[in-house]
This record gives sequence, C-alpha cells and structure tokens, in this order.
Amino acid sequence: MPAGAWLSCGGLSNGEMPVAQPLTDDVVVAACAGDAAAFRIIYRELAPIVFGYLRARGVSDPEAVTSDVFLSVLPRMGELTGGVAGLRTFVMSVAHARMVDDARRRRRAPHVSEYDVVLDPRVAESAENEAIGSIATAGIVRLLQTLPDDQREVLALRFIADLSVDAVADIIGRSPGAVKQLQRRGLLALRRTMAEPGVTR
Repeated sequence: MPAGAWLSCGGLSNGEMPVAQPLTDDVVVAACAGDAAAFRIIYRELAPIVFGYLRARGVSDPEAVTSDVFLSVLPRMGELTGGVAGLRTFVMSVAHARMVDDARRRRRAPHVSEYDVVLDPRVAESAENEAIGSIATAGIVRLLQTLPDDQREVLALRFIADLSVDAVADIIGRSPGAVKQLQRRGLLALRRTMAEPGVTR
C-alpha cells in the first residue's frame, strides 16, 4: 500500500476511550497506543463489515475467519498509519488475504457443506440475517454468486466493505480504471439477473 496514502498514528490521546464512542481517528490513535477499549470500538464497528464481506465471498466459516482477521490486526496496530480510512483498508486487506487462503484450502480438499438456513427457502428469515441485513442480505449474497469472481470481489469490497475505488485497487492489485470497469460490468449483470422472472429481490 502506498505510504503516502496513510497518515501517522502520532498525537496519542490520554485516557481510555468509552466503548460507546464511534470509530474516529482519535479512537484509531488510541488503539495504536494499545488502548483495549479503543480496539473494542474498532471491532464493534468493523467486524460486521468483515463478516458480511467474507460471507458474500463464500468463505466456509465467516465467523471464525472474522475472528482470525482481528487477531492478525491486533498485534500490528502499533504500525498502523492512515486514521480510520487507513485502518479500514488495512483490515479489509487482511480479510481479502484470509478469503484467498480459504478458497485455496477448499480447492485442495473436498468440503462437506453443513446445513445453512440462509440457503433454505422453506424457512423464515433468521434473527442473524435480520441483524446483518444492512450489510449483506441472503438475496444479495445469492445474486453475487452469479457473477464472475473478479466482479464479485470488486462489488463486495465496494458496497459491503464500503471501500473507495483506490482502496479496492490496492487490495486486489488492479488499476482504479480496471476496478471501475469491473464494478460497472458487475452492476449491469446484477440488473439483468434481477430483471429475470422469479428472482427474489
């Protein structure tokens, strides 16, 4: 990631951050200094986004991988620069790497899928799905699965992780122009799919 895109973690604040505080640059600064309460705020704000992204990308156990992402981020907080924007990009870079690892692992070894209530049309929406509905509904996840992998990756990072085009380009190793093209093609494909009879929106 280009160093120029990040800001320093300097200017450490005194005192512990209250858990109710929203995620701000001051919270990130405090977490960089080792403030556990500040890291809890980061986890509270970003873990649902990471979970939604991993689920949309088909990770076999998104809850466990989400925990792994933050266990990897925690010891590296002291090196972090960039404030909230830098933190979000860094966390999603780690999530992307874990998603790639999970996909490689599943390709190497056969995997028996457990029953997933999200994929069963006979049951009502679960409390879990309602809780994360604003991040990645079951319908969105199913629609994303119809896209080519590169388009699905871009849309998941842009709209589930809410990252900028430049941040997505850094994470997937493509140019911003290529990211915009993949986003455009993916959205057009989703519109065509959603226009088909019988598609649940």
